Amino acid sequence: MTLAIVLAAGSPAVSGTALADRLAAQWRTAGVADVRFAASLDELADLAGTAEGPVVVSGVDLVAHTAVLRHLVTSPVGPTVALVLTDPPAGGRATVREERGQVVDAGPAQRLDGEATGIFGGAVRVGRDDVPALVAAARAAATGRLADVASGHAEAGGLRAEPPGPAVDQVFTGLTAQGVLVFAHRVRLLVARRVDDADALSGAEAAVAAVDEDRAELRLSVKEKDDFFTTYFVSTWSPYVTKAAARLGLSPTGVTMLSVGFAVAAAALFASGGRLALVTGGVLLYLGFVLDCVDGQLARYTRNFSAWGGWLDTMADRAKEYLVYAGLGWGATAAGFRYGWALAIAAMTLQTVRHMTDAWYGVLHDEAARRPKTVGTGGGGIGDRLNAASTKVQADTGSVSYWLKRTVVFPIGERWALIALAAALFDQRVALLAVLTWGVLAFAYTGALRTLRARWMWVPVLDTLDATLHRDDGPLAARFPVARRPGPLVLAVLATLPAVVALLSVWRYGDRYPTWSLLLVLVGLLLAAGGAGAAHNGPLDWLVPAALRAGEYLFAIAVGVIGGAPAWLIFGYVFVLTLHHYDLVARLEKRQPAPPLHAATLGWEGRSVLLGLTAIAGITSIGLATLGIYLLVLFVASVVLAWFVQPARPARVPAGAGGSATI
Repeated sequence: MTLAIVLAAGSPAVSGTALADRLAAQWRTAGVADVRFAASLDELADLAGTAEGPVVVSGVDLVAHTAVLRHLVTSPVGPTVALVLTDPPAGGRATVREERGQVVDAGPAQRLDGEATGIFGGAVRVGRDDVPALVAAARAAATGRLADVASGHAEAGGLRAEPPGPAVDQVFTGLTAQGVLVFAHRVRLLVARRVDDADALSGAEAAVAAVDEDRAELRLSVKEKDDFFTTYFVSTWSPYVTKAAARLGLSPTGVTMLSVGFAVAAAALFASGGRLALVTGGVLLYLGFVLDCVDGQLARYTRNFSAWGGWLDTMADRAKEYLVYAGLGWGATAAGFRYGWALAIAAMTLQTVRHMTDAWYGVLHDEAARRPKTVGTGGGGIGDRLNAASTKVQADTGSVSYWLKRTVVFPIGERWALIALAAALFDQRVALLAVLTWGVLAFAYTGALRTLRARWMWVPVLDTLDATLHRDDGPLAARFPVARRPGPLVLAVLATLPAVVALLSVWRYGDRYPTWSLLLVLVGLLLAAGGAGAAHNGPLDWLVPAALRAGEYLFAIAVGVIGGAPAWLIFGYVFVLTLHHYDLVARLEKRQPAPPLHAATLGWEGRSVLLGLTAIAGITSIGLATLGIYLLVLFVASVVLAWFVQPARPARVPAGAGGSATI
């Protein structure tokens, strides 16, 4: 249960009992059942120390819509979230500097390591694990010893003296100085102001009264920055659907399942073929994407967030897309195109590897934002120039360069629009070829630029996490001798080459390619196991998970092709692998622990060895089917155990893990 503490100590003279009572009533309306008042910092520390859940702390000089407070209380971005305003600094209030939505520095403007991006809004929600840091900050502020709480946190820069201003600002400064991960909650469309005098109070109250709160919340349900197709062809009318869904009492999860239904229907129509079926499938795919946007908008509009809903949305997005690829592959094959399923398998593999790099680059960038002093050389190198150029383009919202940057990376809206149009106007083969072509170009573009920027940032992200889990190593890899050279990334990349050579050889020589050669391919793949125990602290080692996914998928495809398995079975097996690996990524992004039955999945090397042996034994199809069903059953069982039997507990991972990061 969340505890809200209204702190009166050190507030401006205009703040009185009436304002404090109103703010307390607003916190209750915002969903906080337990609201207390603290007349001093010591009292704040005592109250916070008894809390069994998150703690909300606010000063009494805050005038805001109740919706602003509700958004802060229910924010899903992280356990600790602070209100950040764009007002000019006044009254000694703490200023903040943000990067990628994280508060990386706070305090007096002259003390910040860089230019301030806003001011502290006088309210912060502190996650349960961070409450001890809140208590320490309050105690230190009460005794004028805030500098002590920052000791040992070189990244925070330390506090040379007690900052002036309201007590709530001192507490917030002390909280951030301890290295607590704090996300910034910005106010759009609604009103939140901190007041110093009667005139400011009257102006803030008038501004609050002038805004239609519900209309603003509906507009806020749409992402502030989205991709071109979504912005102009979906979000222009999807809020009306969101409003209707809210009135009907639909949940975000219910809308997600409706979106899955539309995508499945579109896939079935693509598989059946015929012009009418293709056009209808394209329309249903578009409507399914609209619903895919509506589920998130509905969650934001109704403030109905859950870890389960976030996980399900991530998994459903990928499952829908790959089922559509399957429908296109089936339809293209039925129409007489020999390589229909091959294109579908290639599209799924490429997209999965791309997503793995996207997720880990997001982790890298967020961790770099938390450690600004380690980022950049200041020497004007290519990394600095790329970073400056990217920041400039991102800030120029709505410009041609801005939309080109967001579109060239081939986001989901553009992918679904391209599939729908290509299938409706041409056929399934053209749709798959278009997705592959644009996907390859986008992968080359983002891969090249992100590699350059990552070398400049030099943040060893994977080395700070459970590398075994995210590499998806199994028991065999744990027993391999550690190869410290040439490094885990080089080994993972080299391990993909034998499978590529094998696939090219089969394409060239057909049935004459010997099955026993898969042993050589398997030995080459297992080279990557040598990096399992090595330190993943290179500037590019965040690419290791994606490289291992590519190696395992390519080997499975090679086994299936050389062993003569049906193409649809190969697709199905790789599809099950993607579910397993997207589960790991979704848990990373949502800060959830490993799946309950993860150890039973055998690891990438264990699965590959089993497949290789079945191919040598001449039972490739049986091996793919049996292992695929086994993994699917494990996946479903893990989902049931994690979300319906065992309560999900957040895991401590770098903030914003997996957040989207485009170049």
